[in-house]
Amino acid sequence: MSRIRGHLGYGGIIHNFKNYVLRKDPRYFASLQTQLKDFTATLREYRESGASDVELVQLAAIETAVESYRSKLVIAEQAAREGWAPQRTDVLVKVDDSAALEALSSLDRYWREKRRETTRAIANAVRDGQELVAVGFNFLGGLAVVALALYALFYLLQKELRQTIGLLSNELKERKLAEHVAKKFHRAVDQSPATITITDTQGIIEYVNPKFTSLTGYQPEEVIGRTPRLLQSGDEPPELYANLRRQLALGQEWHGTFRNLKKDGSAYWSKTNILPLRDEDGSITHFIGLGEDITERRKVREHIHRAQKMEAVGLLASGVAHDFNNVLTTILGNVHLAKLDAPEHETLAEELDQIEIAAKRARNLVNQVLAFARRQPGAMEPVGVADILQEVTRLMRASILPNIEISCVVDDEDLAVIADPTRLHQVIMNLCSNAAEAIGSEGGKITLSATASAGTEAGDDKSLVHITICDSGPGVPEDLRTQIFDPFFTTKATGKGTGLGLSVVANLVAEMNGQVRLNSPEAGGAGFEVLLPRSERRPKPATKPESLGKGVGRILLIDDEAEVLRTCAKILERQGYVVDMFINPEKALETFNAEAQDFALVMTDFVMPELNGQQVCNTVRKSRPDCPIIVYSAYQPATLDLKALQPIRLLDKPVDPGHLSRTVAELLSPPAVK
Repeated sequence: MSRIRGHLGYGGIIHNFKNYVLRKDPRYFASLQTQLKDFTATLREYRESGASDVELVQLAAIETAVESYRSKLVIAEQAAREGWAPQRTDVLVKVDDSAALEALSSLDRYWREKRRETTRAIANAVRDGQELVAVGFNFLGGLAVVALALYALFYLLQKELRQTIGLLSNELKERKLAEHVAKKFHRAVDQSPATITITDTQGIIEYVNPKFTSLTGYQPEEVIGRTPRLLQSGDEPPELYANLRRQLALGQEWHGTFRNLKKDGSAYWSKTNILPLRDEDGSITHFIGLGEDITERRKVREHIHRAQKMEAVGLLASGVAHDFNNVLTTILGNVHLAKLDAPEHETLAEELDQIEIAAKRARNLVNQVLAFARRQPGAMEPVGVADILQEVTRLMRASILPNIEISCVVDDEDLAVIADPTRLHQVIMNLCSNAAEAIGSEGGKITLSATASAGTEAGDDKSLVHITICDSGPGVPEDLRTQIFDPFFTTKATGKGTGLGLSVVANLVAEMNGQVRLNSPEAGGAGFEVLLPRSERRPKPATKPESLGKGVGRILLIDDEAEVLRTCAKILERQGYVVDMFINPEKALETFNAEAQDFALVMTDFVMPELNGQQVCNTVRKSRPDCPIIVYSAYQPATLDLKALQPIRLLDKPVDPGHLSRTVAELLSPPAVK
């Protein structure tokens, strides 16, 4: 009876069966096998010991329950092997053992009644003179057997208890270690400087870390259950995502860069690694994405790239300007000479005017690129706004399509600004050219106007002048308004524009302490507004050049371009000067040193292969400290010491013939050496 009670009590068959279902520990399974075998043997011994009918009925109920557990053990073993959830296993192996436990209680009551009967029998034996000793010895023997059984049961229970305590202790240690590792992992993920996104195999987001939230602006509950597509900007080509899906399907890592959108619509760049997460058998269960915000790094790289572009533009501009302005010098010089020879009121004179206008426009284009590349401050002075706008209107009218109407409206003819006249002219010309290109062949209207205001829009207490250029073209799309002043940005087809025009305008206006902004006229099209400080002083009135008399004197002319050399010589010879022309500066200086006192003036290009203008000037000064010098160049020579080389003048290429004649006459006026 004690052994049966042990098999059904703590540490017995029922206890170990339930532990095995819950913990799936094979040691419980081994104990069950041993206990079931021992239970069968114990039950057989009990029945063979002469059990009564009452006992046999109760033993049958207990055996039924134990056999039910034995039959369910196969299912429990499969559940442990396949890793079923305990709840699922419990439903399938649950056994109603209440009848067996009731039968065990009945047997206990039966045995207690038997002990009472035995006690009465002993008392009756003493009273009735029966053989008390024999009965006593039998009872004592039974007690000894019971004691031995109880001791064995206690020993087994104690051993099982030690094993159970050991298992629980190890399990507790492992659980604490796992919890410690999990906490460290969560801290690392939460404090990671990278965004972390975990999705299932279908791309559904299951987790995002705090860095993801702070970068994108999305809270976890806003993205969990959705896919990372909500971040896509649409800028990446479909091939990028196709390659991503292909690599992940093969179980490979993917590395790349995305331009994503935050919740507020702003863009950011993310350098992303996506890798698969696998379980114990190697199956992919999730994907984890690690993203690094590289927006600032890309901005720095773009700034460096832009600076390199600007440096390249500067080098290109200097080289091109030198060669191109030599060509323009030849064109303008010969047009000037041809106009002097052309009969008055003839078509030829008008055609020559058109050539001159086109050449000057080309000169302005070169100056525009040079101004963008040099970043040199201009000469700030009072400039008449009406004069500039009217001159640009005349030049544009001669060069744009006839179906484009251009007009100039200035209410105050005395309106003046503080600016560099050359740069202001370039700004207005550039904006008008852009307007004409925007209108295109369909025809339209360009309007130039100027008004004075208090300047409150610019946040400055100085009065300002608003110069406005409006066109009837298609206007500027809303999404491009913030980019139109960026260098190299253009909406034109490849080869149709440099992307420098409006950037040049913005830089030139800023250097003149002004602003330029884009407006949207009510009538449509585009309107650019240039704001410049107003000048209270009137600009010096333009005076017509006085008629120059015949020049007298011998001039040494040096230039490595034969066409420029001949053109300048013709202009000077037309004024009456004797010109010695030299392509080679070394030979020119040999002649000068031999006949220094015979030359009234030296005129030299600055950029030449054998000797540059600085070296020519230094040599001239050694022989003739008083000899006037003219240096002309496509860009401002930075190495010339003008104070040490006086008398000296600088002329820009392409050389204006009239300006050249007046400069020579000024330098050779008395008391200059002739």
